[in-house]
Amino acid sequence: MLAGAKRIGEARSPTCGSTIQMSVKLDALGAIAALGLRAHACAVGQASAAVFARHAIGRNQAELEVAGREIAAWLAGTAPRPDWPGLEALDPARDYPARHGAMLLPWKAALAALSSTDAAS
Repeated sequence: MLAGAKRIGEARSPTCGSTIQMSVKLDALGAIAALGLRAHACAVGQASAAVFARHAIGRNQAELEVAGREIAAWLAGTAPRPDWPGLEALDPARDYPARHGAMLLPWKAALAALSSTDAAS
């Protein structure tokens, strides 16, 4: 986790029990300036967290909401793979619906963190 971060979120996959905790620091515009992750997840969840973390800096809540919806639609087979850098690394896991929840964890944890209220200083 990120020392000094005041925004913390967590997500859990009901299918496999994987969890990701995320702490974030925001810039003046409300975008992610720094993040910390703690993944208790399967290999797919950990890979998804790595893909997310590499490209999350500078993104705001609205962008992450859109990305999360687009990834969920891609996993469901109703949309093409979204334009999130590195997501092609997860292509092989798309064929395993039981892993879809783990693949979405980082986006859900980030949104939980961004939606949280700053902790008291």
